Amino acid sequence: MNRPSPPSAPAALPLSRLLAHTADAVQAVRAGQSLNDALAACPAEARPGTQALSFQVLRSLGRAQALRERLAKRAPAAWVDALLLSALGLAWDAEAAPYAEHTLVDQAVEAVKQRERAQAPFVNAVLRRFLRERDDLVRATDGDAVARWNHPGWWIKRLRRDWPPHWQTLLAVNNERPPMTLRVHARRGTPQGYQHRLQEAGLGGRIVGPHAIRLDAPVAVNRLPGFADGDVSVQDLAAQWAAPLLVGSGAQALPAGARVLDACAAPGGKTAHLLELADLDVLALDSDAARLARVGETLARIGLQAELKTADARDPASFWDGRLFDAILMDAPCSASGIVRRHPDVRWLRRDSDIEALATIQRDMLHALWPLLKPGGRLLYCTCSVFRAEGEQQIDAFLQRASDAHGLPSPGHALPVPHNGTAAVVSGTETAAHDGFFYAVLHKRPA
Repeated sequence: MNRPSPPSAPAALPLSRLLAHTADAVQAVRAGQSLNDALAACPAEARPGTQALSFQVLRSLGRAQALRERLAKRAPAAWVDALLLSALGLAWDAEAAPYAEHTLVDQAVEAVKQRERAQAPFVNAVLRRFLRERDDLVRATDGDAVARWNHPGWWIKRLRRDWPPHWQTLLAVNNERPPMTLRVHARRGTPQGYQHRLQEAGLGGRIVGPHAIRLDAPVAVNRLPGFADGDVSVQDLAAQWAAPLLVGSGAQALPAGARVLDACAAPGGKTAHLLELADLDVLALDSDAARLARVGETLARIGLQAELKTADARDPASFWDGRLFDAILMDAPCSASGIVRRHPDVRWLRRDSDIEALATIQRDMLHALWPLLKPGGRLLYCTCSVFRAEGEQQIDAFLQRASDAHGLPSPGHALPVPHNGTAAVVSGTETAAHDGFFYAVLHKRPA
C-alpha cells in the first residue's frame, strides 16, 4: 500500500499527542471557531503535524460523523467525540490513512487516557468495532450525501442548483490537496528565470501563467530562492488574474500614476501584484487593522508602497478625500466557497443563511464604491466563491440598477474544473488546478 507520508513532527512527539491536539482543533471548528485560530492555540512544536492531520480530518468529517453515529448513537462529551471523529476521519479510507489503522486506534486510545481516562474503554470499543466492520459501515454510509461528499447538505444542494454539470467535480476538488503556485515579481524577473533558480535549489515547477509557476510539490517558503527579498510570492493562479484585469494592457492600460482603490486589501497579494505590474497610486483598505498590517508587511517584503487605511469600504466618509479613482479593485467579502481545499473548515463553519447576508454586504459595497469611480474608469468585482449568488447574480442585479455601468469581457465564474472557458479571457493560463473565483470588469460610461 502506498500510504501518504505522515505529517512531519519531531521524532519525540508521539502520535497520541498530535491526535489530542487534532481533537482540540476539530472540537473548536465544530463549535464555530476558524481552524486558523484553533491552530494558533496549539503548541508551536505540535502545530505542523496537527495542521496536517486536522486538514485531512476536516476533508473527511462528513464521513466520520456518519460512521460515529452508527457506532455510537449518543454522542459522547465534545472533546471525546472530536477525538473519535479524528480517528475515524483518518482511518476510514485505508489507502489515504497517514498511519497504519491499528496504530491510529492505539494512539487515539492513549490520547483519551491522558485527557479523559474514564472514556478510554468506550473509545477503544468503538474504534475496535470500526476496524472489524469497516467495509460494511462504509458501504452503509455511502448513501448519505454528507458522508459521500463531505460537505453540508445545504452546500451540496446549492452547488447542484448552480452548476448541474459540474457539482460533483466541484465537491471532489474541494477534498483534494491544493497546488502551491508562485507569482514572480514582474519588476525583478520572469517565470523562465525563476524556474531556473528553482532547479538550482533542487525544486521543480512548471510555468502556468504570465507570472505564475506551479511547484511540483509544496515547500516551506524559506526554501524558495529570493522569497525573503520579495522576488517571488505565493498566490493561487486564479488570484493572479485580478491585477492584470484591472491594470489592462495596450491602449486600455491604466496610465502611470493612476489612482487606484483596493478595497478589502488584506492580506495584500493582489495589492502587491498591482504595484508589481504598474506605477500606481494605490489606496489599500481593510476594516481589520491586524489584517491590514499584513498588507504592509507584504509590501515591505517586495519593496513597494501604497497608502494603507483601516476603514469599512461601505463607508466612504471614513476614508475618501473626494478625489475620484481611475480604477477600483473590489475583492468582496464572500463565502470562500472557491478556496475550500485550502481552508477545509470553511464548509463546516458556513450556514446557508450566510450566503444571503454576504450577498447583501457585496451589494452595499458596490453601491458605496461605484460613485467614487471616474467616468471612463473601471471597477473589478471579484469573489473567491463558486456560488452564483455572490457572482453572476450579484453583477446582473447591479447592472440593472446602475444605468452608467456596463460589463467588459471578463472571466465570470472561473470554476476549478477543466474546460470552463476562462482561458478565452485570461490568456496564457490553464483552466484547471486553480481556485474557484468570480471576476467581472465594469466600465463606467462617461457622462
